[in-house]
Amino acid sequence: MENSWILRGVVKTCPIWHTDPWLDYCNTLHDATQRALRDESKVRKREVPAHYDHHCFKDGPIRNGVIGQRPPSINPERLKDFGEEDFLNGGVKTWEMKIVSHNEELLRDSASRPDRISLTAYDKCIRFEDISAAAFKIQCGIQKTPCMYSRLSKQYGMDLYLKKEFLQYTGSMKERGVLYLLMSLQQEQQRKGVIVASDNNFSMAVAHHASEHRIPVFVIMSTTTSPARVKMCRDYGAMVISYGATARDSQLHARRLAQENGYLYLEEEDNVVYLSGLGTLGMEVYEQVPKLDAVIFPAGAHCGLLAGSAVALKHLDPNISVIGVESEGFPVLQQSLHLGQPGEDRSQSIQPFYRDVSGPCFASSALQLTEKFVDKVVTVREEDILVSMLRLLEYERATIDAEGAIGLAAVLAGKLPDLKGKRVAVVVCSGNLELPVMRQCIDRALTLDNRVCKFSLLVSSSLGDISKLLEILAREEARVLDIKQEHSYITSDLFTSEVTCIVETRDKIHTAQLRNILMDRYPMMTWMER
Repeated sequence: MENSWILRGVVKTCPIWHTDPWLDYCNTLHDATQRALRDESKVRKREVPAHYDHHCFKDGPIRNGVIGQRPPSINPERLKDFGEEDFLNGGVKTWEMKIVSHNEELLRDSASRPDRISLTAYDKCIRFEDISAAAFKIQCGIQKTPCMYSRLSKQYGMDLYLKKEFLQYTGSMKERGVLYLLMSLQQEQQRKGVIVASDNNFSMAVAHHASEHRIPVFVIMSTTTSPARVKMCRDYGAMVISYGATARDSQLHARRLAQENGYLYLEEEDNVVYLSGLGTLGMEVYEQVPKLDAVIFPAGAHCGLLAGSAVALKHLDPNISVIGVESEGFPVLQQSLHLGQPGEDRSQSIQPFYRDVSGPCFASSALQLTEKFVDKVVTVREEDILVSMLRLLEYERATIDAEGAIGLAAVLAGKLPDLKGKRVAVVVCSGNLELPVMRQCIDRALTLDNRVCKFSLLVSSSLGDISKLLEILAREEARVLDIKQEHSYITSDLFTSEVTCIVETRDKIHTAQLRNILMDRYPMMTWMER
Protein backbone atom coordinates (compact mmCIF):
# COMPACT_ATOMS: atom_id res chain seq x y z
CA MET A 1 0.00 0.00 0.00
CA GLU A 2 1.20 3.51 -0.66
CA ASN A 3 0.98 6.68 1.38
CA SER A 4 0.15 9.83 -0.62
CA TRP A 5 0.65 13.35 0.49
CA ILE A 6 0.74 16.78 -1.17
CA LEU A 7 3.80 19.03 -0.73
CA ARG A 8 3.75 22.38 -2.57
CA GLY A 9 1.40 20.99 -5.18
CA VAL A 10 3.53 17.89 -5.94
CA VAL A 11 2.12 14.51 -5.11
CA LYS A 12 4.69 12.11 -3.68
CA THR A 13 4.39 8.48 -2.72
CA CYS A 14 6.29 6.10 -0.53
CA PRO A 15 5.61 2.54 0.64
CA ILE A 16 4.18 1.97 4.10
CA TRP A 17 3.13 -1.09 6.06
CA HIS A 18 0.13 0.21 8.01
CA THR A 19 -2.89 2.48 7.61
CA ASP A 20 -4.53 5.10 9.74
CA PRO A 21 -7.33 7.68 9.28
CA TRP A 22 -4.88 10.44 8.34
CA LEU A 23 -3.59 8.38 5.42
CA ASP A 24 -7.15 7.64 4.34
CA TYR A 25 -7.83 11.36 4.48
CA CYS A 26 -4.77 12.21 2.35
CA ASN A 27 -5.64 9.53 -0.23
CA THR A 28 -9.26 10.62 -0.42
CA LEU A 29 -8.36 14.29 -0.71
CA HIS A 30 -5.78 13.50 -3.40
CA ASP A 31 -8.32 11.48 -5.43
CA ALA A 32 -10.97 14.20 -5.07
CA THR A 33 -8.47 16.86 -6.11
CA GLN A 34 -7.38 14.96 -9.20
CA ARG A 35 -11.00 14.34 -10.25
CA ALA A 36 -11.83 17.99 -9.77
CA LEU A 37 -8.81 19.10 -11.81
CA ARG A 38 -9.72 16.75 -14.67
CA ASP A 39 -13.33 17.88 -14.65
CA GLU A 40 -12.29 21.51 -14.46
CA SER A 41 -10.04 21.27 -17.52
CA LYS A 42 -12.90 19.72 -19.53
CA VAL A 43 -15.49 22.26 -18.52
CA ARG A 44 -13.46 25.48 -18.49
CA LYS A 45 -12.88 25.45 -22.28
CA ARG A 46 -16.56 25.50 -23.16
CA GLU A 47 -18.48 27.33 -20.50
CA VAL A 48 -16.43 29.56 -18.18
CA PRO A 49 -17.04 33.26 -18.96
CA ALA A 50 -14.08 35.57 -19.36
CA HIS A 51 -14.75 37.55 -16.18
CA TYR A 52 -15.05 34.61 -13.80
CA ASP A 53 -12.93 31.68 -12.68
CA HIS A 54 -14.31 28.83 -10.61
CA HIS A 55 -11.42 28.86 -8.14
CA CYS A 56 -9.36 32.06 -8.22
CA PHE A 57 -9.32 35.33 -10.05
CA LYS A 58 -6.31 35.76 -12.29
CA ASP A 59 -4.95 38.46 -9.99
CA GLY A 60 -4.83 36.11 -7.00
CA PRO A 61 -7.11 34.87 -4.23
CA ILE A 62 -10.34 36.67 -3.51
CA ARG A 63 -9.84 39.26 -0.80
CA ASN A 64 -11.26 42.69 -0.04
CA GLY A 65 -12.54 44.83 -2.84
CA VAL A 66 -13.78 44.10 -6.36
CA ILE A 67 -11.77 43.22 -9.44
CA GLY A 68 -12.74 44.66 -12.79
CA GLN A 69 -15.66 46.84 -13.84
CA ARG A 70 -19.09 46.59 -12.23
CA PRO A 71 -22.18 45.95 -14.39
CA PRO A 72 -24.38 48.94 -15.27
CA SER A 73 -26.87 50.32 -12.75
CA ILE A 74 -30.44 49.16 -12.53
CA ASN A 75 -33.04 50.92 -14.65
CA PRO A 76 -34.75 53.52 -12.38
CA GLU A 77 -38.15 52.59 -13.84
CA ARG A 78 -37.88 49.13 -12.25
CA LEU A 79 -37.14 50.32 -8.71
CA LYS A 80 -40.86 50.20 -7.95
CA ASP A 81 -40.68 46.40 -8.16
CA PHE A 82 -38.50 46.15 -5.08
CA GLY A 83 -40.52 47.99 -2.42
CA GLU A 84 -40.21 51.21 -0.50
CA GLU A 85 -36.62 52.24 0.14
CA ASP A 86 -35.19 55.68 0.86
CA PHE A 87 -31.56 54.81 0.26
CA LEU A 88 -31.44 53.06 -3.12
CA ASN A 89 -27.89 53.43 -4.37
CA GLY A 90 -26.16 52.84 -7.66
CA GLY A 91 -24.31 49.81 -8.91
CA VAL A 92 -27.36 47.53 -8.66
CA LYS A 93 -27.64 44.79 -11.24
CA THR A 94 -30.69 42.98 -12.56
CA TRP A 95 -32.02 41.28 -15.69
CA GLU A 96 -35.46 40.33 -16.95
CA MET A 97 -35.65 36.55 -17.00
CA LYS A 98 -38.23 33.79 -16.82
CA ILE A 99 -39.55 32.43 -13.52
CA VAL A 100 -37.86 29.36 -12.10
CA SER A 101 -40.04 27.13 -9.97
CA HIS A 102 -37.66 25.03 -7.85
CA ASN A 103 -34.33 25.96 -6.32
CA GLU A 104 -33.01 22.46 -6.90
CA GLU A 105 -33.30 22.94 -10.68
CA LEU A 106 -30.92 25.89 -10.49
CA LEU A 107 -27.92 23.73 -9.66
CA ARG A 108 -26.23 21.65 -12.28
CA ASP A 109 -26.91 17.97 -12.50
CA SER A 110 -23.73 16.22 -11.44
CA ALA A 111 -24.19 13.58 -14.15
CA SER A 112 -24.19 16.09 -17.03
CA ARG A 113 -21.97 18.76 -15.42
CA PRO A 114 -19.15 17.13 -13.47
CA ASP A 115 -17.93 20.47 -12.04
CA ARG A 116 -21.20 21.19 -10.27
CA ILE A 117 -22.98 19.52 -7.37
CA SER A 118 -26.73 19.00 -7.36
CA LEU A 119 -28.93 19.55 -4.35
CA THR A 120 -30.59 16.24 -4.98
CA ALA A 121 -27.35 14.34 -5.40
CA TYR A 122 -26.64 11.43 -3.05
CA ASP A 123 -30.20 11.54 -1.77
CA LYS A 124 -29.36 14.59 0.36
CA CYS A 125 -26.76 12.65 2.34
CA ILE A 126 -23.32 14.19 2.23
CA ARG A 127 -20.15 12.12 2.10
CA PHE A 128 -16.57 12.94 2.97
CA GLU A 129 -15.80 13.12 -0.76
CA ASP A 130 -18.33 15.97 -1.07
CA ILE A 131 -16.60 17.88 1.70
CA SER A 132 -13.17 17.30 0.16
CA ALA A 133 -14.42 18.61 -3.17
CA ALA A 134 -15.88 21.66 -1.44
CA ALA A 135 -12.58 22.36 0.32
CA PHE A 136 -10.77 22.32 -3.02
CA LYS A 137 -13.30 24.61 -4.72
CA ILE A 138 -13.45 27.32 -2.04
CA GLN A 139 -9.79 27.38 -1.03
CA CYS A 140 -9.09 30.67 -2.84
CA GLY A 141 -12.08 32.51 -1.40
CA ILE A 142 -12.01 31.47 2.25
CA GLN A 143 -9.44 32.21 4.92
CA LYS A 144 -7.81 29.20 6.58
CA THR A 145 -8.31 30.57 10.07
CA PRO A 146 -5.90 29.63 12.89
CA CYS A 147 -6.70 27.06 15.56
CA MET A 148 -4.53 28.24 18.45
CA TYR A 149 -3.72 27.05 21.95
CA SER A 150 -5.56 29.20 24.48
CA ARG A 151 -4.34 30.67 27.79
CA LEU A 152 -7.68 29.57 29.22
CA SER A 153 -6.41 25.97 29.21
CA LYS A 154 -4.81 26.20 32.66
CA GLN A 155 -7.97 27.58 34.25
CA TYR A 156 -10.17 24.72 33.10
CA GLY A 157 -7.79 21.76 33.23
CA MET A 158 -7.71 20.81 29.55
CA ASP A 159 -5.74 21.69 26.42
CA LEU A 160 -8.04 24.16 24.70
CA TYR A 161 -7.56 25.12 21.07
CA LEU A 162 -9.74 27.89 19.67
CA LYS A 163 -10.69 27.71 16.00
CA LYS A 164 -11.00 31.43 15.21
CA GLU A 165 -13.59 31.49 12.45
CA PHE A 166 -14.57 35.02 13.41
CA LEU A 167 -11.49 36.09 11.41
CA GLN A 168 -13.30 35.39 8.14
CA TYR A 169 -13.95 38.52 6.06
CA THR A 170 -17.58 38.84 7.18
CA GLY A 171 -16.83 37.55 10.68
CA SER A 172 -18.60 34.21 10.34
CA MET A 173 -17.96 30.60 9.31
CA LYS A 174 -21.11 30.70 7.12
CA GLU A 175 -18.94 32.03 4.32
CA ARG A 176 -17.82 28.45 3.70
CA GLY A 177 -21.26 27.14 2.83
CA VAL A 178 -22.35 30.31 1.04
CA LEU A 179 -19.33 30.47 -1.26
CA TYR A 180 -19.66 26.83 -2.27
CA LEU A 181 -23.37 27.32 -2.84
CA LEU A 182 -22.81 30.33 -5.11
CA MET A 183 -20.02 28.60 -7.03
CA SER A 184 -22.33 25.63 -7.63
CA LEU A 185 -25.00 27.72 -9.36
CA GLN A 186 -25.24 27.38 -13.11
CA GLN A 187 -24.09 30.39 -15.08
CA GLU A 188 -27.59 31.34 -16.15
CA GLN A 189 -28.65 31.78 -12.54
CA GLN A 190 -25.43 33.59 -11.65
CA ARG A 191 -26.32 36.11 -14.34
CA LYS A 192 -29.87 36.56 -13.00
CA GLY A 193 -28.88 37.06 -9.38
CA VAL A 194 -29.85 35.90 -5.91
CA ILE A 195 -32.01 37.34 -3.14
CA VAL A 196 -32.08 36.75 0.63
CA ALA A 197 -34.35 37.98 3.42
CA SER A 198 -32.55 38.10 6.75
CA ASP A 199 -30.26 40.27 8.84
CA ASN A 200 -28.02 37.51 10.16
CA ASN A 201 -24.54 36.28 9.28
CA PHE A 202 -25.88 34.26 6.36
CA SER A 203 -27.09 37.35 4.51
CA MET A 204 -23.76 39.10 5.14
CA ALA A 205 -21.85 36.19 3.65
CA VAL A 206 -24.15 36.08 0.61
CA ALA A 207 -23.77 39.84 0.09
CA HIS A 208 -19.98 39.68 0.14
CA HIS A 209 -19.31 36.59 -1.95
CA ALA A 210 -22.04 37.28 -4.52
CA SER A 211 -20.55 40.74 -5.08
CA GLU A 212 -17.05 39.27 -5.36
CA HIS A 213 -18.27 36.86 -8.06
CA ARG A 214 -20.25 39.49 -10.02
CA ILE A 215 -23.58 37.91 -9.04
CA PRO A 216 -26.39 40.46 -8.53
CA VAL A 217 -27.48 40.22 -4.90
CA PHE A 218 -30.49 41.68 -3.11
CA VAL A 219 -31.06 41.61 0.64
CA ILE A 220 -34.51 42.32 2.08
CA MET A 221 -34.45 43.48 5.70
CA SER A 222 -37.30 44.50 7.98
CA THR A 223 -37.64 48.15 8.93
CA THR A 224 -36.70 47.25 12.52
CA THR A 225 -33.18 46.13 11.54
CA SER A 226 -30.45 48.22 13.13
CA PRO A 227 -28.95 50.90 10.83
CA ALA A 228 -25.45 49.57 11.51
CA ARG A 229 -26.34 46.14 10.12
CA VAL A 230 -28.03 47.66 7.07
CA LYS A 231 -24.96 49.77 6.35
CA MET A 232 -22.65 46.78 6.79
CA CYS A 233 -24.61 44.73 4.26
CA ARG A 234 -24.52 47.60 1.76
CA ASP A 235 -20.78 47.95 2.25
CA TYR A 236 -20.39 44.30 1.27
CA GLY A 237 -21.95 45.18 -2.10
CA ALA A 238 -25.60 44.13 -1.79
CA MET A 239 -28.70 46.06 -2.81
CA VAL A 240 -30.47 46.38 0.57
CA ILE A 241 -34.22 46.99 0.66
CA SER A 242 -36.10 47.77 3.88
CA TYR A 243 -39.55 46.24 3.79
CA GLY A 244 -42.07 45.07 6.39
CA ALA A 245 -42.26 45.33 10.13
CA THR A 246 -41.27 41.69 10.74
CA ALA A 247 -38.87 39.15 9.30
CA ARG A 248 -41.86 37.22 7.96
CA ASP A 249 -42.96 40.21 5.88
CA SER A 250 -39.46 40.55 4.45
CA GLN A 251 -39.33 36.88 3.51
CA LEU A 252 -42.67 37.01 1.70
CA HIS A 253 -41.59 40.11 -0.21
CA ALA A 254 -38.28 38.47 -1.17
CA ARG A 255 -40.04 35.35 -2.47
CA ARG A 256 -42.38 37.49 -4.56
CA LEU A 257 -39.47 39.40 -6.09
CA ALA A 258 -37.68 36.12 -6.81
CA GLN A 259 -40.66 34.77 -8.72
CA GLU A 260 -41.27 37.98 -10.64
CA ASN A 261 -37.66 38.57 -11.68
CA GLY A 262 -36.11 35.13 -11.84
CA TYR A 263 -33.80 35.58 -8.85
CA LEU A 264 -32.85 32.59 -6.75
CA TYR A 265 -34.22 32.90 -3.21
CA LEU A 266 -31.53 31.69 -0.83
CA GLU A 267 -31.96 30.63 2.77
CA GLU A 268 -30.09 28.35 5.13
CA GLU A 269 -31.06 24.82 4.18
CA ASP A 270 -29.61 21.40 4.81
CA ASN A 271 -28.84 20.67 1.15
CA VAL A 272 -25.70 18.77 0.25
CA VAL A 273 -23.92 21.81 -1.19
CA TYR A 274 -24.31 24.10 1.82
CA LEU A 275 -23.55 21.38 4.36
CA SER A 276 -20.45 20.27 2.42
CA GLY A 277 -19.11 23.81 2.47
CA LEU A 278 -19.65 24.10 6.21
CA GLY A 279 -18.10 20.68 6.74
CA THR A 280 -14.73 21.93 5.47
CA LEU A 281 -14.23 23.51 8.90
CA GLY A 282 -14.07 20.05 10.45
CA MET A 283 -11.34 19.04 8.00
CA GLU A 284 -9.28 22.11 8.88
CA VAL A 285 -9.51 21.49 12.62
CA TYR A 286 -8.31 17.92 12.12
CA GLU A 287 -5.36 19.12 10.05
CA GLN A 288 -4.35 21.87 12.49
CA VAL A 289 -4.56 20.06 15.85
CA PRO A 290 -3.06 16.57 16.01
CA LYS A 291 -4.33 13.90 18.41
CA LEU A 292 -7.66 15.59 19.09
CA ASP A 293 -9.98 14.10 21.69
CA ALA A 294 -13.05 16.29 21.16
CA VAL A 295 -14.39 19.21 19.12
CA ILE A 296 -17.11 21.53 20.44
CA PHE A 297 -19.47 23.29 18.01
CA PRO A 298 -22.37 25.69 18.35
CA ALA A 299 -25.62 23.86 17.69
CA GLY A 300 -29.11 25.31 17.99
CA ALA A 301 -31.66 25.23 15.19
CA HIS A 302 -29.04 26.00 12.53
CA CYS A 303 -27.08 22.80 13.07
CA GLY A 304 -25.51 22.69 9.60
CA LEU A 305 -21.99 23.41 10.87
CA LEU A 306 -22.32 20.71 13.52
CA ALA A 307 -23.73 18.13 11.10
CA GLY A 308 -21.35 18.80 8.19
CA SER A 309 -18.21 18.97 10.34
CA ALA A 310 -19.22 15.83 12.23
CA VAL A 311 -19.29 13.87 8.95
CA ALA A 312 -15.71 14.96 8.18
CA LEU A 313 -14.33 14.39 11.67
CA LYS A 314 -15.88 10.96 12.15
CA HIS A 315 -14.56 9.86 8.76
CA LEU A 316 -11.03 11.00 9.63
CA ASP A 317 -11.06 9.67 13.19
CA PRO A 318 -14.14 7.91 14.64
CA ASN A 319 -12.69 8.30 18.16
CA ILE A 320 -13.01 12.09 18.16
CA SER A 321 -15.99 13.21 20.24
CA VAL A 322 -18.21 15.72 18.45
CA ILE A 323 -20.23 17.87 20.86
CA GLY A 324 -22.92 20.45 20.13
CA VAL A 325 -23.93 23.29 22.46
CA GLU A 326 -27.16 25.29 22.38
CA SER A 327 -28.96 27.77 24.57
CA GLU A 328 -30.97 26.50 27.52
CA GLY A 329 -33.71 28.98 26.65
CA PHE A 330 -34.05 27.64 23.08
CA PRO A 331 -33.14 23.92 23.09
CA VAL A 332 -34.46 23.47 19.54
CA LEU A 333 -31.99 20.77 18.50
CA GLN A 334 -32.49 18.65 21.61
CA GLN A 335 -36.25 18.83 21.18
CA SER A 336 -36.01 17.98 17.49
CA LEU A 337 -33.79 14.98 18.18
CA HIS A 338 -36.23 13.82 20.84
CA LEU A 339 -39.21 14.18 18.50
CA GLY A 340 -37.37 12.75 15.50
CA GLN A 341 -38.36 15.72 13.32
CA PRO A 342 -37.70 19.47 13.09
CA GLY A 343 -39.12 21.36 16.04
CA GLU A 344 -41.31 24.43 16.11
CA ASP A 345 -39.96 27.61 14.54
CA ARG A 346 -39.68 30.26 17.26
CA SER A 347 -37.35 32.60 15.41
CA GLN A 348 -39.91 35.40 15.11
CA SER A 349 -40.01 35.96 18.89
CA ILE A 350 -36.26 35.78 19.60
CA GLN A 351 -34.10 38.72 20.63
CA PRO A 352 -31.29 39.91 18.28
CA PHE A 353 -28.75 38.61 20.81
CA TYR A 354 -29.76 35.06 19.78
CA ARG A 355 -30.06 35.93 16.07
CA ASP A 356 -27.75 33.16 14.81
CA VAL A 357 -28.03 30.80 17.78
CA SER A 358 -31.73 30.14 17.20
CA GLY A 359 -33.84 30.51 14.08
CA PRO A 360 -35.89 27.99 12.07
CA CYS A 361 -34.76 24.40 12.46
CA PHE A 362 -33.07 22.60 9.60
CA ALA A 363 -34.91 19.79 7.85
CA SER A 364 -34.60 16.09 8.56
CA SER A 365 -31.33 15.55 6.67
CA ALA A 366 -29.22 17.63 9.08
CA LEU A 367 -31.04 16.06 12.03
CA GLN A 368 -30.25 12.57 10.75
CA LEU A 369 -26.58 13.46 10.35
CA THR A 370 -26.54 14.96 13.85
CA GLU A 371 -28.15 11.90 15.36
CA LYS A 372 -25.72 9.59 13.56
CA PHE A 373 -22.40 11.41 14.00
CA VAL A 374 -22.73 13.75 17.00
CA ASP A 375 -21.90 12.24 20.38
CA LYS A 376 -23.59 14.75 22.67
CA VAL A 377 -25.68 17.93 22.70
CA VAL A 378 -25.65 20.05 25.87
CA THR A 379 -27.34 23.31 26.85
CA VAL A 380 -25.97 26.38 28.64
CA ARG A 381 -27.59 29.35 30.36
CA GLU A 382 -27.55 32.90 29.09
CA GLU A 383 -25.30 33.81 32.04
CA ASP A 384 -22.73 31.24 30.89
CA ILE A 385 -22.70 32.70 27.37
CA LEU A 386 -22.14 36.22 28.67
CA VAL A 387 -19.24 35.16 30.90
CA SER A 388 -17.76 33.24 27.96
CA MET A 389 -17.90 36.42 25.86
CA LEU A 390 -16.08 38.24 28.65
CA ARG A 391 -13.35 35.56 28.87
CA LEU A 392 -12.75 35.70 25.12
CA LEU A 393 -12.48 39.48 25.23
CA GLU A 394 -10.00 39.40 28.11
CA TYR A 395 -7.83 36.43 27.14
CA GLU A 396 -8.11 36.38 23.34
CA ARG A 397 -8.81 40.09 22.68
CA ALA A 398 -11.77 38.99 20.57
CA THR A 399 -15.22 40.58 20.42
CA ILE A 400 -17.47 37.56 20.00
CA ASP A 401 -21.25 37.25 19.72
CA ALA A 402 -23.49 34.62 21.33
CA GLU A 403 -23.04 32.06 18.56
CA GLY A 404 -19.27 32.32 18.74
CA ALA A 405 -19.09 32.14 22.55
CA ILE A 406 -21.60 29.36 23.19
CA GLY A 407 -19.11 26.51 22.67
CA LEU A 408 -16.66 27.81 25.26
CA ALA A 409 -19.60 28.50 27.59
CA ALA A 410 -20.12 24.75 28.00
CA VAL A 411 -16.53 24.41 29.26
CA LEU A 412 -16.83 27.38 31.62
CA ALA A 413 -20.12 26.11 33.04
CA GLY A 414 -18.68 22.67 33.84
CA LYS A 415 -21.05 20.87 31.49
CA LEU A 416 -18.28 18.66 30.09
CA PRO A 417 -16.31 17.26 33.05
CA ASP A 418 -15.26 14.17 31.08
CA LEU A 419 -12.99 16.37 28.95
CA LYS A 420 -10.64 17.21 31.84
CA GLY A 421 -7.03 16.55 30.86
CA LYS A 422 -7.88 16.06 27.19
CA ARG A 423 -7.10 17.94 24.00
CA VAL A 424 -10.19 19.86 22.93
CA ALA A 425 -10.90 22.23 20.02
CA VAL A 426 -13.63 24.84 20.45
CA VAL A 427 -15.07 26.49 17.34
CA VAL A 428 -15.43 30.26 17.85
CA CYS A 429 -17.49 30.71 14.74
CA SER A 430 -18.81 34.28 14.75
CA GLY A 431 -17.83 37.77 15.85
CA ASN A 432 -20.59 40.07 14.61
CA LEU A 433 -21.66 41.87 17.77
CA GLU A 434 -23.17 45.32 17.46
CA LEU A 435 -21.67 48.02 19.67
CA PRO A 436 -24.76 48.83 21.82
CA VAL A 437 -25.36 45.12 22.47
CA MET A 438 -21.68 44.58 23.24
CA ARG A 439 -21.70 47.25 25.95
CA GLN A 440 -24.78 45.76 27.56
CA CYS A 441 -23.34 42.24 27.42
CA ILE A 442 -19.98 43.21 28.97
CA ASP A 443 -21.63 45.18 31.78
CA ARG A 444 -23.89 42.26 32.62
CA ALA A 445 -21.03 39.76 32.35
CA LEU A 446 -18.89 41.72 34.83
CA THR A 447 -21.78 41.64 37.29
CA LEU A 448 -22.32 37.92 36.78
CA ASP A 449 -18.61 37.33 37.30
CA ASN A 450 -18.82 39.11 40.70
CA ARG A 451 -16.51 41.89 39.53
CA VAL A 452 -19.03 44.73 39.63
CA CYS A 453 -21.02 45.07 42.85
CA LYS A 454 -23.50 47.54 44.29
CA PHE A 455 -24.21 48.44 47.92
CA SER A 456 -25.91 51.21 49.92
CA LEU A 457 -25.32 52.45 53.47
CA LEU A 458 -26.31 55.27 55.84
CA VAL A 459 -23.72 57.90 56.73
CA SER A 460 -23.72 61.32 58.33
CA SER A 461 -24.33 64.19 55.94
CA SER A 462 -20.97 65.68 56.78
CA LEU A 463 -18.23 65.45 54.18
CA GLY A 464 -15.93 63.64 56.57
CA ASP A 465 -17.97 60.42 56.64
CA ILE A 466 -18.19 60.15 52.85
CA SER A 467 -14.44 60.80 52.65
CA LYS A 468 -13.80 57.93 55.08
CA LEU A 469 -15.89 55.61 52.87
CA LEU A 470 -13.87 56.57 49.81
CA GLU A 471 -10.64 56.02 51.72
CA ILE A 472 -11.72 52.46 52.60
CA LEU A 473 -12.54 51.74 48.96
CA ALA A 474 -9.21 53.15 47.82
CA ARG A 475 -7.28 51.16 50.43
CA GLU A 476 -8.98 47.96 49.29
CA GLU A 477 -8.21 48.80 45.63
CA ALA A 478 -11.87 48.89 44.60
CA ARG A 479 -12.56 51.13 41.61
CA VAL A 480 -15.60 53.39 42.09
CA LEU A 481 -17.78 53.39 38.98
CA ASP A 482 -20.66 55.42 40.39
CA ILE A 483 -21.64 57.02 43.69
CA LYS A 484 -24.92 58.72 44.61
CA GLN A 485 -26.05 60.50 47.78
CA GLU A 486 -29.78 60.65 48.70
CA HIS A 487 -31.33 63.01 51.29
CA SER A 488 -35.01 63.49 50.53
CA TYR A 489 -36.40 59.97 50.84
CA ILE A 490 -34.62 58.93 54.04
CA THR A 491 -36.89 58.22 57.02
CA SER A 492 -34.13 58.13 59.64
CA ASP A 493 -32.21 61.00 61.24
CA LEU A 494 -32.51 64.40 59.54
CA PHE A 495 -28.75 64.70 59.14
CA THR A 496 -28.30 61.20 57.74
CA SER A 497 -28.05 60.43 54.04
CA GLU A 498 -28.01 57.23 52.04
CA VAL A 499 -24.99 56.61 49.82
CA THR A 500 -25.22 54.08 46.99
CA CYS A 501 -21.99 52.91 45.33
CA ILE A 502 -21.17 50.77 42.33
CA VAL A 503 -17.60 49.50 42.42
CA GLU A 504 -15.42 47.19 40.33
CA THR A 505 -13.23 44.51 41.90
CA ARG A 506 -10.60 42.09 40.62
CA ASP A 507 -12.50 38.85 41.11
CA LYS A 508 -14.91 36.98 43.36
CA ILE A 509 -12.41 36.68 46.23
CA HIS A 510 -11.68 40.39 46.17
CA THR A 511 -15.43 41.13 46.23
CA ALA A 512 -15.94 38.91 49.29
CA GLN A 513 -13.09 40.63 51.14
CA LEU A 514 -14.49 44.09 50.41
CA ARG A 515 -17.94 43.07 51.56
CA ASN A 516 -16.65 41.76 54.89
CA ILE A 517 -14.67 44.94 55.60
CA LEU A 518 -17.62 47.21 54.80
CA MET A 519 -19.98 45.10 56.94
CA ASP A 520 -17.64 45.50 59.91
CA ARG A 521 -17.49 49.27 59.46
CA TYR A 522 -21.18 49.77 58.47
CA PRO A 523 -23.37 47.06 60.06
CA MET A 524 -26.53 48.48 58.46
CA MET A 525 -25.10 48.25 54.95
CA THR A 526 -27.31 46.71 52.25
CA TRP A 527 -25.47 44.60 49.67
CA MET A 528 -27.32 44.34 46.37
CA GLU A 529 -27.29 40.75 45.13
CA ARG A 530 -27.31 40.23 41.37
